[in-house]
Amino acid sequence: MTSASIEHPVVETAYGPVRGRFTPASNGSTVAAFLGIPYAAAPIGGLAVAAPQPPTAWTEPRDARDHGPAAPQVAYPEPIGSILENVSAPGAEYLNADVWTPDVDASGLPVVVWIHGGAFTRGANRISIYRGDSFARDGVVFVGVNYRLGASGFASVDGAPENRGLLDQIAALEWVADNIAAFGGDPSQVTIMGESAGAMSVASLLASPRADGLFHRAIMESGNGVAACTVDDARRVSARISEILGVDATADAWSQVSADGLLAAQTQTALELSMNPDSAIWGESVVRAGLGVMSVFPVIDDDVLPGLPVDSIASGAGAGVPLLAGWNADEFHFFLAPTGLVAAVDAPTAAGVLARAGIDTSHFDDLIAQGVVPGDALCAELTRYGFSDPTTAIADARPGTATFLYEFGRHSPVAGIRAGHAVEIAYVFDHLDDAHSIVGDSPDQSLATRMHAAWTSFIMTGDPGWEAHTPGAQPHLFS
Repeated sequence: MTSASIEHPVVETAYGPVRGRFTPASNGSTVAAFLGIPYAAAPIGGLAVAAPQPPTAWTEPRDARDHGPAAPQVAYPEPIGSILENVSAPGAEYLNADVWTPDVDASGLPVVVWIHGGAFTRGANRISIYRGDSFARDGVVFVGVNYRLGASGFASVDGAPENRGLLDQIAALEWVADNIAAFGGDPSQVTIMGESAGAMSVASLLASPRADGLFHRAIMESGNGVAACTVDDARRVSARISEILGVDATADAWSQVSADGLLAAQTQTALELSMNPDSAIWGESVVRAGLGVMSVFPVIDDDVLPGLPVDSIASGAGAGVPLLAGWNADEFHFFLAPTGLVAAVDAPTAAGVLARAGIDTSHFDDLIAQGVVPGDALCAELTRYGFSDPTTAIADARPGTATFLYEFGRHSPVAGIRAGHAVEIAYVFDHLDDAHSIVGDSPDQSLATRMHAAWTSFIMTGDPGWEAHTPGAQPHLFS
C-alpha cells in the first residue's frame, strides 16, 4: 500500500503494483479506484476455451486509472439497446477486476464482488451504473469482475472444461482472497452480488464445491437456481455453432476461430433458438432453463456444477451463507413491452408461448378469467415461472440459513416496462442520475437511499433490516 496523500495511489498485488486514482464521492468524501486489473491471463489462442490461468506478473506500477477491456459481445437490439447501456471495449485482457475502496490504508473492511448480468452474453464491469464509488463511500470495498461470456464462457465442446465463465468467476474470487487486504478489505467478509445472469451465477456459486469458502454472504437480484442445462443439450447448441463456423465442436478447433467469428456464429444460433424454441432440436433443458432468451449458460457437470443449483442448495450446498434475494414485480414487461408485444398479443398466442416453454397455463387461464389482458397475463406468468417462484424455492430450501426475500415494485415510465427487469439496479447502486434511460426522468431518490442502505447493511452485517424468510411469508416490498 501507499499513503493516500499522493495524487495517484499505488497498491501492491500478488502479480505486481497497480496505480489507481482518487475520485470524489457524493457525500463529499474521496474514494480510490483501481480499474482493469487482470486477475487471469488473456483467454486467447490456446487459452480461449481453457480453464483460467494466472496472469503474467509485472514489476513496474501498472496503470489502473481507467477501465479495462470487456468480453466480446454484440449490442442489444433495439428497442432494448436504447434502454440498457451497450458495451464495446475490445481487448485481450478482459478477465479483469475493478476495485473501489474507501481508503487504501484501511484494514478489515467488508467486501462485495459484483457479477454483472446480460443473459450470459453481454455486460461488463465498466457500465456506468455499476460504479462502486457509492459502496466505497459507505465503507465497503467494491469489486466488479468481468468473465467470459457466450460460447467462449459456457458452450460445451469436447476437450474443454465446462463452465469456463463460472471458473473465471471463481478465479476472480480467489484473486480477491489473495489481494483484497491490500485495498483495505477483509477476505473473511466477502459478499457476492449479481443481477440476472449474475444472480444465476451466484446461485451456481452457492451450489459449487469449487467456490466453497470463497465468499460468506450472497445477493441475488432477479435470478433463479434453475438456469443450467445438461451437457448433452448444451452440445446440441455447440454443434449448431460449429456447423455455422464449419469446424468440429472441439477445443482445438474452436481455439483457432477468431473471437469475431465465434461471436457471429453464437449470435446466429441464439436468433434461431429464439425464433424456434423446439425442444426436439435444442434439448428440453436448454429450452426450459433459457426460456428462448438464453442459448448458452451453465452446464451440469461433475466438477463445477454437480447438479441443478436449487437441488444442490436444497441438499445443503451454501448452508450457513446468508442470502438476500428477490425479483421485480414486472420482470418480463422489460422484455416484451418495448416491442409492443404486450399490447398486441392475444390469449391463444400467449398461451402457446407458455406451453412451448413447458409452463402450465392454468394460472394464465385464471388471470384471463379475472379480466387481465393477455399481454399482462403472459408477463406475469413468465415472471412467476422465471423469477419469483424459483427464488422463493431457494429460500424455502434453506430452513437453517437466513434468507431475506424482497420484491421491487416501483414502476418506470419508460416504454411500458413498469417494475421490469433491471430497473432496480440503479436504486441499489444509488446511481439514478446515470440511469434515466431505464428509470425515467424523475426517479425516487428516497427509494434509492433505502435500498442502497439495506444492501450495504446486508454486506456489512448479514441483515438488510427485515425478518428472514419463512415458508409462506411474503417478501419485503420496495415500491
